Amino acid sequence: MRSNNKVVLALLSTLVLSMGLLQGCKPNNSDDPLADQLVDKMGGATSPVSFNVPVHYSTLTNGLKVVISPDTTSPVAIIGVYYNIGFRIEPKDRTGFAHLFEHMMFQGSENLGKMEFISLVQKNGGILNGSTRFDYTNYFEIVPAHKLETMLWAEADRMRGLAITQESLTNQQGVVKNEVKVNVLNQPYGGFPWLDMPQYAFNNWYNAHNFYGDLADLDAATLDDVSAFFKQYYSPNNAVIVVAGDVDKDKTLAMISTYFANIPSAPLAAQPDLTELRQEQEKRFNKFDKLAPKPAFAFAYKMPPRNTPEYFAMGIIDQLLVQGTDSLFYQELVKNKQITGEVGGGINYLLGNMFNYNGPMLWMSSFTHDAQHSQQDILSAVDGVIAQLSEMPIPQEAINRAMVKLRSSLFDEVDSLYGFGKVDLLASFALFDDDPARINHLEAKFKAVTPELIKATVKEYLRASNRTILTLTPGEAPANKATEQGE
Repeated sequence: MRSNNKVVLALLSTLVLSMGLLQGCKPNNSDDPLADQLVDKMGGATSPVSFNVPVHYSTLTNGLKVVISPDTTSPVAIIGVYYNIGFRIEPKDRTGFAHLFEHMMFQGSENLGKMEFISLVQKNGGILNGSTRFDYTNYFEIVPAHKLETMLWAEADRMRGLAITQESLTNQQGVVKNEVKVNVLNQPYGGFPWLDMPQYAFNNWYNAHNFYGDLADLDAATLDDVSAFFKQYYSPNNAVIVVAGDVDKDKTLAMISTYFANIPSAPLAAQPDLTELRQEQEKRFNKFDKLAPKPAFAFAYKMPPRNTPEYFAMGIIDQLLVQGTDSLFYQELVKNKQITGEVGGGINYLLGNMFNYNGPMLWMSSFTHDAQHSQQDILSAVDGVIAQLSEMPIPQEAINRAMVKLRSSLFDEVDSLYGFGKVDLLASFALFDDDPARINHLEAKFKAVTPELIKATVKEYLRASNRTILTLTPGEAPANKATEQGE
């Protein structure tokens, strides 16, 4: 979900920080059949290289969190402003409002007219974008390092005073509604499973509503709604600014203080209760898609709470099960059973990664398949793979290989797009944990995961009673046909 103006660069693939894979390492041998299968694909020793990201963290008197991370690798500066408002905590009866407001932030401010913010960045040789996610809305610019001060001034200008007009609101309501039609309603598999699955798997409205926005709710948004939303959520004490790149720490902090320190803070809105009760029974649903050429299958499990040992174990389990062509699901569903040609999945799947959210989350996987493969056959194959991790010994070598993949992925993403991936992690850890330096301690958390912890995590969180299955059937929905298959 992001601004769809033509002049805003579409950087979806870089903003959705998926856990990519690098393969390699010599396979080891074992007498254990599961060890053979896992170690042949994932064996190898971990590298001694660790993260050492410079992190300078402070808070202005108005509550704005500031993170500065110098890096002289290239002469660019990356500025990220993250507000602690995502689509999961938007007001009831105003679905899609967080996303709508993301668009409004490009419509002008006190000293910059409509679309002039975009023009300012581009004319100074930079790129920019914004996005709305579960727990934040962000805006970023990547510019030549000597243009840092200009961008800080511009970001402060719209934080201090957004130009809120009926003309801009009406225009952006139309833009967002068109985006919903193009990206979801009129596209095969539109919203499947990233938008659909939370609505079926979660019970709490805040986690389970239509994040893109119902068209009626988008139409109902008023100018007063926009003004109140801005005052409530776009205050400095509800935000973090991260600057990374070829910058001087002291000079950067001085500039941030100059432009942001006099923006007044505001009373923060009470956070809604996002609690999800323990799921005790499997849920199954089906949706029809008249534009889809093939059936599709998705399944999701509720994640352990963030930062718990089980949470980090799920990061390893994710690598073992679904990340890469050496993963167990790929081997079983693609190579062995030939049910599908590709398997996708992950934590915070298609909307981020396992680090940039702050609330209940799903581990999810999905794929399309030919109609001759029944749902029962597919589910049997899925359950067989899960059973391997829950019933058979898990060799330490397999965990080590998963660690190699995780580390490679993290290094790749931290360096991606001139360092935007690093900005995203620093901002998320500052917003959600008040600890951006946590970026340098991730490896230790994963290394503490043991085979016994993985097995216990699989048994508790990958049990069938913690699962939601969503299938997609091509064609028109039969009249009055219920979509729920059983709970």
